[in-house]
Amino acid sequence: MGRPVTLLIVGAGSRGSGYAHFAEQFPDRVRVVGVAEPRRPYRERLVKAHDIPPEHVFSDWRDAAAVPRFADAVIIATQDRMHVEPAVAFAELGYHMLLEKPMAPDAEGCYKIVDAVKRSGILFGVCHVLRYTQYTQKLKHLIDSGAIGDIVGIDRLEPVGFWHMAHSFVRGNWRNESESGPMLLTKSCHDLDWIYYIMGSKPWTAVSSFGSLKHFRPEEAPPGAAERCLDCPIEADCPYSAKRIYLEVLRRGYTGWPVDVLTPDPTPESVLDALRTGPYGRCVYHCDNDVVDHQVVAMEFEGGGTATFTMMAFTRMRHRETRIFGTRGELTGDGRYIHYYSFATDKTQTIDTQASDPSIIGGHGGGDYHLMDHFIRAVAENNPQWILSGPDETLASHLMVFAAERARREGRIIRP
Repeated sequence: MGRPVTLLIVGAGSRGSGYAHFAEQFPDRVRVVGVAEPRRPYRERLVKAHDIPPEHVFSDWRDAAAVPRFADAVIIATQDRMHVEPAVAFAELGYHMLLEKPMAPDAEGCYKIVDAVKRSGILFGVCHVLRYTQYTQKLKHLIDSGAIGDIVGIDRLEPVGFWHMAHSFVRGNWRNESESGPMLLTKSCHDLDWIYYIMGSKPWTAVSSFGSLKHFRPEEAPPGAAERCLDCPIEADCPYSAKRIYLEVLRRGYTGWPVDVLTPDPTPESVLDALRTGPYGRCVYHCDNDVVDHQVVAMEFEGGGTATFTMMAFTRMRHRETRIFGTRGELTGDGRYIHYYSFATDKTQTIDTQASDPSIIGGHGGGDYHLMDHFIRAVAENNPQWILSGPDETLASHLMVFAAERARREGRIIRP
């Protein structure tokens, strides 16, 4: 075995530090040797975890890009609207790159990144983690083997979860389009990318969409609701109570996501202080959010196959649910179990895709682990075939997302 792959982490928040955790699990394969993060507590947490030397610790990614390349690869996990500049800069420096999704908030930014990546010749992947799960790969194998014939239609549900919606998309970093992007891009580009991948990467030929912000608005606030949960007389009866959501996580002994987003050292005292003074203690009916809380997308692909996608905030948080209809059979799945029904045999087979997958302890149904495993293998072997979500695939699915959002806003069908 050769030397470990070395990584620079740009953005040491929840996603960046999560990917860096792979190095703690597999120090013989990868080492984190640099970090760029403006928030001191999050920066120092990564420095301590990986013993990063002071000369490779930066508060601004521009300072890291101003010195000669010192790592094999960079993971860029800054906020969504802060991807283009560092991605282009580190590509030009020759760093292999893993970029958090979405690539950019608009098509122009996506094209800039793709152009820079191709000019530099680096290995490049986007964190479309759902492509990498054992569940997805087993589904793909069944489809590619002809088990259900030709795909005629796909029906996919993303049950975001009521409290996850409140945390990330009402109170959190992805609540406002001007600061991040539309919900379909920041949350559900995973899903349109997944549909595109399962469809065999066939070009889309038409898309339409409907959706709105229905519930998390001042007009929907219950009588007597206060501006903050800790001051609210009806907080105990509210399903979106920040006090209940975050303190219950701590009571279960868990100090990772989502509570580590509120404070880098989660304790009952530090979380209560964050709820008292920070954005996560706000009433969900009195925030500056404007992203949709429900949306449907209808797609048509080359060859006549169709797909529908539903993003829904008002659910129990769980894995995505999918039905795939073919000319010889049907597949249904929930992120773990696949039920395969054959028209020819009139029998159903159930497959547990986690039965032999120890990585399931990672996020996104094991996708975080498998994404990192593939990327590190790609860099170590200089082999782009390990990357399932490269520049061309990601650009194609992002363009479909932008078209769907345009269709929703303009109330019409969009064609390429």
